[in-house]
Parts: sequence; structure tokens; C-alpha cells
Amino acid sequence: MVFSEQIEQFISALQASLTSEKFAKISLGNYKGDEEGLKQILVRKVIIKREDKLAFTFRYKTRDLVKNFSISEGIKLVAEHLHAGFNIGTLFTADKDLILEQLNSGKVVLREISASTREIPKATHDKEKSRLIKADSKSYLTELKITDGEGKVFKNAQDKFRQINHYIEILSSLIKELPEGTIKNVVDMGSGKGYLTFALYDYLHSVLKLNAEVVGVEYRQDMVNLCNEVAEKSGFRHLNFVQGTIEDYEAEHLNLLIALHACDTATDDAIFKGIKANAELIVVAPCCHKQIRKEIERNKVKNDVSFLTKYGIFLERQAEMVTDGIRALILEYFGYKTKVFEFISDAHTPKNVLVVGIKGKEKDTKNKEEILQKIKESKEYFGIGYHHLERLLNL
Repeated sequence: MVFSEQIEQFISALQASLTSEKFAKISLGNYKGDEEGLKQILVRKVIIKREDKLAFTFRYKTRDLVKNFSISEGIKLVAEHLHAGFNIGTLFTADKDLILEQLNSGKVVLREISASTREIPKATHDKEKSRLIKADSKSYLTELKITDGEGKVFKNAQDKFRQINHYIEILSSLIKELPEGTIKNVVDMGSGKGYLTFALYDYLHSVLKLNAEVVGVEYRQDMVNLCNEVAEKSGFRHLNFVQGTIEDYEAEHLNLLIALHACDTATDDAIFKGIKANAELIVVAPCCHKQIRKEIERNKVKNDVSFLTKYGIFLERQAEMVTDGIRALILEYFGYKTKVFEFISDAHTPKNVLVVGIKGKEKDTKNKEEILQKIKESKEYFGIGYHHLERLLNL
């Protein structure tokens, strides 16, 4: 395409639309150039690492190729492609559409038509997820070393930030299964440094607009002090951290009980507290299933899976499944609808099973008898003398 005044006008209009934030997109078509298979180029604005970019989608016959360029590089590239084989270029803005076309005669014309879109697309990266917990302006994330003072997630905290959001996504879907306004009192047992406790409080108050009381229970006093300081700085008046163990904490009135990665029978202690408090939602991520593994190793019952459990790693996995399977049955016995699913990938933590109990109507007597029979048969099959949760509840 011969350089022309019309192309200069088209590029000037592109620059002006980007400056005034009225730019929507660009389409380059009717390609007659030398690059094999290339048919069309689409251009849109994106934000990557807080910097405006132009994302080019190069459409070939059999594939699409996406590349991102700085604004100045992108503008220059549009001009180059208009000179190198694209006979039609359309600039879409909030005010108008501008069409640049080379006719068969070689003449280049530029014409305006009414805007086909008045809504400017949000400039976000394709890979950027819509997160329930935003990094910007969250003082607790800065205090916990997840973000810097400007709200940018530190490179070494990217996995933790994704983990936090994945956790909130899961909890949000579970909370939606409860009647509106159910969540008033929350206890997070074994809250540690409080990453997930703070995020849950933020979600309940900022997103769901609930005036819920949230308590984090943690054995280490230094962690309790740190979290209470962060809560005060963040203005989280209904968030409190207390020192203690899961076993000793008195949980009388609560709607949501959480215990993530509580070791061995501490998970049973947490479930026991939730059942006794008649919590509407119990969420645990079990860890270190030592109690049942010791039972299986001590009794050495021969069964159909003995050829597997003679290997330590398979025995460990079997103990995990049996422990959590019986926990799920016990929750069902007490009227909970149970779910067992993956929490997060092994890239973030090696313990990734979530056991969930959602309070429903009490099971009838016949169902309860069937559940108790299943628990009894499972214990006999694997050579288990007792399950800690079963003993706590006197089943």
C-alpha cells in the first residue's frame, strides 16, 4: 500500500482515541501481502503489570497468535501493516468508526460511520482472573507481605495470593447453599498467620455485606499478637484472634467452622466442635492421618487391598481416604450433607482434600442405623479399633 495522507489521518485518529480513552479496537483485513496463511489482525487494549499495552491477535488459516506490544510499538506496527498488504483497516471508537480502504484502483479512501459500539471494553489481560479478593488497597495484604504499598502482589507471594482467592471462591460457593444471612459467627481453628482468615473476613464484610463476627484460634501467641495488630490497623472491628488449641476452645454459637491443615486428630476435634455447636457449615482440610494409620498397621488385617497397603506410600494414602471417609459418614449421621473434593493443587500445598458438611434435616432413624453399620464394617475391614471422632461423639 502506498503511503498516503489518509493513512496518516487514520494513525492520528488511533493515537487520539487511545489518549482520550475512547479506543475500542482495530480490525485489519483483506490481506494481500506475502505472509502465508495470514488473514486478519485484531488489536485491543490490555493492562499487563499495570502498564497499558496493545494486544495483537494474528489470525491465520489454522491458528491464532497473540502478541503484546507497548502503545507506541503497537501504533507503529498498525501503520506498518497498513503499508504491507492489509487493504482495509477499521478503527472502532466510542464516537465513530473510521474505515481506511485501498480500492482496486490503488486509491486510498478514509470514511467515517456511526459508532457501532459505545461501550469501551475493559482493558484487562486475557489471563487475568476476576478475583473475589482484590490486591489493590487492601492494607492487611500489605501488612502480611502479600502486596507492596501500592497494592502490587510480590513475585514470591503470587502462589499465596492465588491460594487465598481459590479458598474464597470455594467458600463463596458453599455459603451460597445456605439461607441468606445465615453466616453471623465464624471460627477459623488453627488460623496461623491469618492469610485466609483475613481474606474471609474481607469477603464476608466487603462483598457479601454481612456483619459477621470472625474469630481465629491459634496456639502460637506471637501469631495471635501479629494478627490482632493487623486487624486493628485494617479497621476490622469484628475480627479477633485468640490463643488456644482446637481441643480447648469453647465454640458454642457459630454458623461456620473452618479448620485447614489441622494435624491428625485435631481435625476430629474441630469437626466435633462444629457438630456440637450445630454449625450450618463445617469446612476442614485434614492433615497427617496418623491415628488411623497406626490402627491399620497394628492390626494388619488381610483384605482385598493388602497387596497395595504393604507399600508405605499406599498405606498412607489408604489411611487418608479411610480416615476422611469415616469423617464424612459421621457428618452424615448428624444430618450434614457431605462433600469431599480437592482444595488446591499440589503446587501450593501437599494436603489438598477438603471435607465439607452442610447442615440439612436430621436423618431418619433407619438412615442413621445404616450409617453406623457402614462405619462398623469399614473399621472391621481395615482393622481399625476406633476412630477418634467416633469416640469424641460417643458413637
